[in-house]
Amino acid sequence: MPDQPLSREDIRALQTLSPFELKEKLREIAGAHEGRTAFQQLNAGRGNPNFVAPTPREAFFRLGFFALEECRATVSWDPELVGVPQKSGIAERFRSWLDAHEGESGVDLLRRVLDWGVDDCGYDPDAFVWELADSVIGDHYPAPDRMLHHAEDVVLRYLQQEMGPGIGPMDLFAVEGGTAAICYILDSLVVNRLLKPGDRVAVMTPIFTPYLEIARLEEYAFDLVRLRADSVAEDGTRMWQFPPAEIDRLRDGSVKALLCVNPTNPPSVTLDPATLERIAAVVREDNPDLIVVTDDVYGTFIDGFTSLAAHVPRNSVLVYSYSKYFGATGWRLGVVGVHPETVLDELLARLPEQDKQALDARYAPLTLAPREIRFVDRLVADSRDVALNHTAGLSQPQQLQMLLFSAYCLLDRAGHYKQQAQALIRRRLDDLLAGMRIRLLDDPYRVGYYLELDLLGYAGHHHGPGLVEFLRENYEPTDILFRLARRSGVIALNGGGFDGPPWSIRLSIANLRDYEYAEIGRAIRTVAEEYLDEWRAGGGVSGPGAAP
Repeated sequence: MPDQPLSREDIRALQTLSPFELKEKLREIAGAHEGRTAFQQLNAGRGNPNFVAPTPREAFFRLGFFALEECRATVSWDPELVGVPQKSGIAERFRSWLDAHEGESGVDLLRRVLDWGVDDCGYDPDAFVWELADSVIGDHYPAPDRMLHHAEDVVLRYLQQEMGPGIGPMDLFAVEGGTAAICYILDSLVVNRLLKPGDRVAVMTPIFTPYLEIARLEEYAFDLVRLRADSVAEDGTRMWQFPPAEIDRLRDGSVKALLCVNPTNPPSVTLDPATLERIAAVVREDNPDLIVVTDDVYGTFIDGFTSLAAHVPRNSVLVYSYSKYFGATGWRLGVVGVHPETVLDELLARLPEQDKQALDARYAPLTLAPREIRFVDRLVADSRDVALNHTAGLSQPQQLQMLLFSAYCLLDRAGHYKQQAQALIRRRLDDLLAGMRIRLLDDPYRVGYYLELDLLGYAGHHHGPGLVEFLRENYEPTDILFRLARRSGVIALNGGGFDGPPWSIRLSIANLRDYEYAEIGRAIRTVAEEYLDEWRAGGGVSGPGAAP
């Protein structure tokens, strides 16, 4: 790409793309910068973390060697063709194997998981170890198809620990990451007539872009009600919380569902307790049938997190992914949680007879009593277009890694892994802010996995309305993204694409080396100062007390 800026018309056209598609255009520009200079591009647009949890992975790989020994011991037709693990006596053989491999990586965690499962959880030793060994081999379809027995119990215990007080019983469905969960949930809500095209669906914005883009597709065509996190502190800083008046819009019974990401993406703050309680009050007092989809992927990056599912359990469909916290996006590990007495099943029972008959025909191949199929089990069947329900479910090895991640944190009584992951994010955020030479107000709800900067709000607060007017008249909201990519090879995403303020930018704090965040901060400040210099050259004057 030539070393020249894009025209305003080009930028205006490109900023209509999804932020994740716009990012590819920015990568081209940053690549050109990389080719011209000694600096490599710094892609802060990706949420994929550059850290991983090694210990539960060591346990996974080590378990594979034990399971293969079990396969060979069962029957061996040839060195390259062997049997599968057998249940009888497998726990005692596993203990002997652990003793023989004492001190090897992963063995200590496997021993602690075994002891905990048997002594604390009451698992049958042979049944538990057989599920572990059979899962790592992955020799047959998952059974039960919704989630393996021990995997579901361990993951539920993990969610009850991490998603806040009040998370009670849930039926879990293991899925291919949070993205699959989103697709499956929205699809099942529509095919089961619980949501219809044209229905009013609230979204708490800014929000992960796919929630907005999927809702606009022809097969959904929801009427989106945008609840905006536009609360502002006394000094003009956006706090990214929801004013009570925004939450009260859910009291309108025509709003059928609420889509929520908590902690938010991209502002990366948790909903404050007042907001959680107000939503619960809305459901309790005015909108008891509200369907709440709460995506809590980032909840483990802050202490004291509480999910909406803890406040409105019967109304909630909880989404959790292991991708970010454990550095496991490539594993595709996620889970959907639904309360055993969910309002979704009540809504199914209240459908018009015509709809019930249509759904009877859809699910008839699965059972002689299709109306008795609960929503969570319809979710499983719909994920494989019903006809392939017998092959539904997340693969056994994936569920095993999910179990090991969960057990690892359940057994980490001191919270060492959580402390290290959170501290890493905080250090990087501090380095970024130091590079920009700005401070943020202390905020107990800030997670910091991402940072969303409202540039126009900052300009207006610190330099007055003249700078705001200058920027609006002369540039597109995403102009800064193209300048950053061209000048310094830094890639960020446009906050407006997440339904945030149009002049905001979103930065990931998780995916680059620590020292690079200070570089990104300096690059942002340099570009911001260019705008300020251009405005001042035209006669612009900052107000008293303006930031340097």
